[in-house]
Amino acid sequence: MPHDGPVTTELTSGARSGTPTLDEVAVLAGVSRATVSRVVNESPKVSPEAREAVQAAIAQLRYVPNRMARSLVTRRTDTVALVLSEPNTQVFSDPFFASIVHGVSAALADTELTLVLLTARDAREQQKIARFARQGHVDGVVLMSLHSEDLLPDVLSGAGVPLVLCGRPYDGRSVAYVDADNVGGARVATEHLLGLGRRVATLTGPTDMIAGVDRLTGWRLATEDAGRSADPALVAHGDFTEAGGEAAMARLLAQAPDLDAVFVASDPMAVGALRTLRAAGRRVPEDVAVVGFDDAAVATTCDPPLTTVAQPLDLMTGELVELLRRQIDGVAAPAETRTCPTHLVRRASA
Repeated sequence: MPHDGPVTTELTSGARSGTPTLDEVAVLAGVSRATVSRVVNESPKVSPEAREAVQAAIAQLRYVPNRMARSLVTRRTDTVALVLSEPNTQVFSDPFFASIVHGVSAALADTELTLVLLTARDAREQQKIARFARQGHVDGVVLMSLHSEDLLPDVLSGAGVPLVLCGRPYDGRSVAYVDADNVGGARVATEHLLGLGRRVATLTGPTDMIAGVDRLTGWRLATEDAGRSADPALVAHGDFTEAGGEAAMARLLAQAPDLDAVFVASDPMAVGALRTLRAAGRRVPEDVAVVGFDDAAVATTCDPPLTTVAQPLDLMTGELVELLRRQIDGVAAPAETRTCPTHLVRRASA
């Protein structure tokens, strides 16, 4: 096709103005508009020569496909949602949440998918997010920080929305998830403290969350395996926050003043527990040994540095994205699961 007409001169001279169009790409590539559309939408029904010509024209013109028009053809938005069922204050202050958001974003960096972050503070906001996802505004959803009463797993899986949970489902439903070995990690932490000859208490996470339940289970199993009683007086419930750990540690000291070790279900809670122990005149680790869970950045900066259980967050976020993409692409069963190993990181607090 000759390239001396007015349109071609404008395209190749660099003097053109405005946003390049699909038709202009077709003219420069010497192919039909339909062929350009097939290349943009990654259809296999294009010859290698035509595909190369279209890609060269796209690069020369710096053409950006119209995402809305493309979505009408592919029924894809190239967007996934990460939904956190927590108050906004906790979402932005808890290092675990921040690490998951960062990890999922990094895992998507080399893909065509864009991440949107949504928070659901109550049932009304969960219903709004469910409508948003069911109406096709996202290709898939990662749910994290789920509580037992949350509506979204049931609604989204029932609507056929590609879905992966960060954490095992509370009710044991058949759904894709990625989790850390919370039971095993808590068990190893408690065994470490028992090995020091200590009477080991625990500060739990919320028991309407599977991580809170599993970490309490790990403490109980290790305690009973050591031939000791899982005394309720050695248990105080918290909420995974520093303030919650501070208050729960105060209750625990009142319930069991002779304790000399405590397994705490999250690092922020452990920081709060250290503050309470210091105020009560208890030295760590001389009087009370402390082990946390998460291996958050604060574990290395608190006084003393915190022995804790590390979760492989890079591995977990990569698996979350992989399982979700496999569902979106239709190459995976909807209930694939992964459980990632944890390990103890020893520091000065125990």
